[in-house]
Amino acid sequence: MARPCREGDDLVDATPLRQRRDRTRAEHAPRHRAPGDVENFARSFGALGDIAYQGAQVSASVIDLDNSRNLVAIDDRIALPTASVGKVLLLIEVSAQLSDGSLQPFATVDKHAVGPVGDSGVWQHLQVPALPVLDAASLVGATSDNLATNVLLEHVGLEAVRRRTDALGLARTALLDLVRDSRGPDDAPQLSIGSAAELSWLFAALARGQIIDAVTSNRVIGWLSLNTDLSLVASAFGLDPLAHRATDHGTLLINKTGTDVGVRSEAGVLRGTRAGVSYALTVQFDDASLPARLQVLDAMRSFGTDLLEYVH
Repeated sequence: MARPCREGDDLVDATPLRQRRDRTRAEHAPRHRAPGDVENFARSFGALGDIAYQGAQVSASVIDLDNSRNLVAIDDRIALPTASVGKVLLLIEVSAQLSDGSLQPFATVDKHAVGPVGDSGVWQHLQVPALPVLDAASLVGATSDNLATNVLLEHVGLEAVRRRTDALGLARTALLDLVRDSRGPDDAPQLSIGSAAELSWLFAALARGQIIDAVTSNRVIGWLSLNTDLSLVASAFGLDPLAHRATDHGTLLINKTGTDVGVRSEAGVLRGTRAGVSYALTVQFDDASLPARLQVLDAMRSFGTDLLEYVH
């Protein structure tokens, strides 16, 4: 996999966008490599099956980037809440507007243009009142910054993000709303939803430079390469959460995570010394106790361990 922010470096060979999008919509049975193969996802199926048996909803998809083979498909067509993973759709729209010139990279956006919002992100704790668009997008990529998300949404428009999502052919994946500290009866019930099949396709297409064009895709990849949240699937990869933009022990990762009460979600691209994959995993569960949450995190780490073994 190429360095994430070098313009023009495709992570894998490009193929037609529509063909790959249509392939994600085709029906296929859940599967993993045969038991006789060296690599398999039996660990993942066991761990995810255990939490599903206890009532969690699990959706997972893994695509081999080099041959487009579907390696894992677990209820990958269903739409589940994906929390902040949907912010990647905002970053795509921001990058697209930068590419077509309707948005200027050094135009400033003001934090006071929207109401206060808490939880993830650092801009709410900084004194600077305004940032260039590029810096605000970097904050979204690095810390899933909620305030920067809402400011960028105010600037580019949620409707524009929805139109772009539709144009990409995503039918079960959407950014539904801005970030809210609390959701009332008139608000969207979730920040975002997504299907694992569409999310794994989307990240594969970004890696191939196929979302709008290579420059637009690589810009999004660059923002996502700053992500500091390696607490879910990526906890198995042994990378430095604060510095993993370059290859480390033959491993290169681009990912986006989403966390909410009863929701853990991650989508990304992982390249190793032997292969590369795009992946998505979402778990919706009864977050009633710490042991229940920790079991979900353990299952997601097991999934990550199988991914790591596959790419190496």
